[in-house]
Amino acid sequence: MRVTHVITRLIVGGAQENTLASVLGLARRPGVEADLVSGPTMGPEGSLESVLAEAPVRFTRVPELVRPVHPLNDWMALRRLILLFRQQRPDIVHTHSGKAGILGRLAAHRAGVRVIVHTIHGPSFGSFQGRCANFVFQAAERYAARFTTGFISVAQAMTDQYLAAGIGRPGQFTRIYSGFDLAPFLAAKNDPAWRRQWGLADTDFVVGMIARLFKLKGHDDLFAVAPELVRQCPAMKFLLVGDGPWRRRFEERARALGLKAHFVFAGLVPPSDVPRFVGTMDALVHLSRREGLARALPQAMAASRPVIAYDCDGAREVCLENETGFLLAHGDRVGLSRRLIELAVDPALRDRLGRRGRCLARERFPVEKMVDEIYSLYLRLIS
Repeated sequence: MRVTHVITRLIVGGAQENTLASVLGLARRPGVEADLVSGPTMGPEGSLESVLAEAPVRFTRVPELVRPVHPLNDWMALRRLILLFRQQRPDIVHTHSGKAGILGRLAAHRAGVRVIVHTIHGPSFGSFQGRCANFVFQAAERYAARFTTGFISVAQAMTDQYLAAGIGRPGQFTRIYSGFDLAPFLAAKNDPAWRRQWGLADTDFVVGMIARLFKLKGHDDLFAVAPELVRQCPAMKFLLVGDGPWRRRFEERARALGLKAHFVFAGLVPPSDVPRFVGTMDALVHLSRREGLARALPQAMAASRPVIAYDCDGAREVCLENETGFLLAHGDRVGLSRRLIELAVDPALRDRLGRRGRCLARERFPVEKMVDEIYSLYLRLIS
């Protein structure tokens, strides 16, 4: 079985880590040949391409497969993908992300590929953008669905949203959670030396957030409640892991609020360092307006850390109210403040939520489970 995965770019991000884990896991299966096609990796988010240096995967870069809509580049990328699929003759083409999802499925269809799979890592339409953009993206997704054999949803919320928009049929969708290597997170510890390296004291209550520093990620809400939180809990610190175009804006805001000493900007970190940062956190918040199911939530849960999340997309499937953390309505800053104070003053509550979260992460998110389920889906679709 030859399987070709296609993604727009291999930046440091959840969809990209999922894709690499899937490709590498499948490549180790007897009788499976796994290929990966990507556009150029550009931007402040960093690159994951180095992971492929010694991997048993044929990697092809398509320069014209860029994220922004560009009619000439898009047409050239489509032609290159059609030619590539006709040359390599994959049994399955499996696409990821918006641009690669549309162009990759269209190219596979025109190249005569028999089985075409698309993973929905996050919605390409929704309240986070205007009506015109939503109309265009939904129309494109409906068109691509006509020649999609099967969809993989990283959360049930993705299936529900796509079906509600008239994209695909119920029998086409399979929910497969985005698995990861649990071991580093299960072993994550609150290392005092690592804390001191980042200016955090042993007695600080560290609120972590792992997200790109850009719009839709919810940092503004965290900054809005920070002054009152620090007034009530002077030992509270905020550890922001990630980089992006809005970093300078947030650094300036921390200074303007007089909270420079309470915000730690870790910047872009290698995925291998994420468990150390999660181990440093006492709780993790996820305040995004657009996310299929953020990997940061189950990663924190695997490390026995309680989570607080806005009820966005698939968050409710892992952030179980008063079981693994607290689920809030989007924009509920009052609830965000109240729950963080509760966690800061109640170690027993943190321990209870953390233990339940670890059990759920072990049950649903092993990378081996994800690869097994993808492979089983391939066999079913081929047969």
